Order: sequence, then structure tokens, then C-alpha cells
Amino acid sequence: MKYYAASDVGVVRKENEDYIYASCEPVGTLPNLFIVADGMGGHNAGEIASRFAVSEAVRYIISSNEKDIKKLFTKAVDAANIRVYNTAHEKPEYYGMGTTMVLASIIDGTLCAANVGDSRLYVCDNDLRQISEDHSLVEELVKNGLLSRDSEEYNKKKNVITRAVGTSYSIEADYFEVNLCCGCRVLLCSDGLSNMIGDGDIFEIIKSNPKTEDSVKSLMITGKKNGGRDNISLIVIDPEI
Repeated sequence: MKYYAASDVGVVRKENEDYIYASCEPVGTLPNLFIVADGMGGHNAGEIASRFAVSEAVRYIISSNEKDIKKLFTKAVDAANIRVYNTAHEKPEYYGMGTTMVLASIIDGTLCAANVGDSRLYVCDNDLRQISEDHSLVEELVKNGLLSRDSEEYNKKKNVITRAVGTSYSIEADYFEVNLCCGCRVLLCSDGLSNMIGDGDIFEIIKSNPKTEDSVKSLMITGKKNGGRDNISLIVIDPEI
């Protein structure tokens, strides 16, 4: 397995409130672990939220003997949520902070993942498939047939998320399992990337760069050239199946 990870402040923002974690080595009972979190909140609270959430999730996974991956990820997100929620209520300047989070591990050719918020998980094989589901206002409206993804209103309101780690005492993470095929790639990213580059272009960039490092660097450059309005964080994984 090979991977490459990067996080950048982007072109517009002054601070990077994203936080990433990547390991091909065992983490607790997992053979590998990858996480992208995109923090939100005033002052530097977003940076605190994403960093605390990721560190607490990793700490929980390392200390747990849970073999059921769905339960492990669910409990890791719960632990991260409580850490961020409690911290937000300890200091007035952190009140209301939160973070998205997408976690993934590849186990015997199966991609196991959980997400909260709108940071995304993709699988790139014959096309680019979004595995995670955005927890956002516009996606709720799309599901209910009240909005189209290509509408102006969708683009205006797509940053309004409906679920985030740390904003309430309890949180529900979505869980996914996907069987991976030979030659595929896996992408985790914050919306700083997915809002700047369309799925078709992401697919072409990943497919045209055999090395994970080159894919990440090209995606980062393109995201910044297209505006870089938010922090950009991404991990590209080659499972080498």
C-alpha cells in the first residue's frame, strides 16, 4: 500500500483549520488508518476542533480491542465528539466549534469508512464514485426533491452542514464498506478540494498520475488555481490490490 497526504491553507484563508492523519502501519487493531477533518468556528477554534477530534479518535482506536470495524469507528467518532463538545463548553471563545471527519481503513481489499459532515471519500476505478454522503442542507433538499445540484441556490448554500463533530452532545456517523478492485485509488478530502474541482477533473488528474504523490500535488495545484477559497486537505491511497 502506498499513499500521499497534504494540507494547505489555500489562497484566501489566513489559517489552516483542516487536520489530517495517515498511517500505513497498524493503529490499534487496524492495519492502517486515514483521517481528514475540516474544523469550523471563530478565532482559532476550527483548528482546535479538527486537531482534538483527530487526536482523540486515534487515541481511542489505539486503546481499543474492538474487532468490529463499524463499532470501532462509531465509538471513535463518539469519543472525538465528546472531546470537542466538552472543550467548546470550557472556554467561551471555543463555543459552537465543530469539525467534519472522514475516517478510512483498508482491510483485506475492503474499504471501511465513516463520516460526519461534508468532507468526502471517493473511490477512483473506471470512474470516480463518491462513497460518503454529505451532511449538508443542500443535500437534504436534493434528497427531498426540493433542489437541483446544478442550481445557483445549491452552490450558494452548500457550505451549510447539518451534522458535525462537537456541535451537540451526541452524534451519528455514517458507515460504509466497499470492495476494492485492482488498480483503484482511494481519495479522502476536505470540501476545500471538492468545491474547487469537479468530479470529472478529479478523476482525470488521479488517472493521469500513476504516483500517489503526483496525484496529490496536481490536485492541490489545480484546487488553488481554481480559487483556493478554503483550506485544502487530501489523501490519495493506492491499495495495491
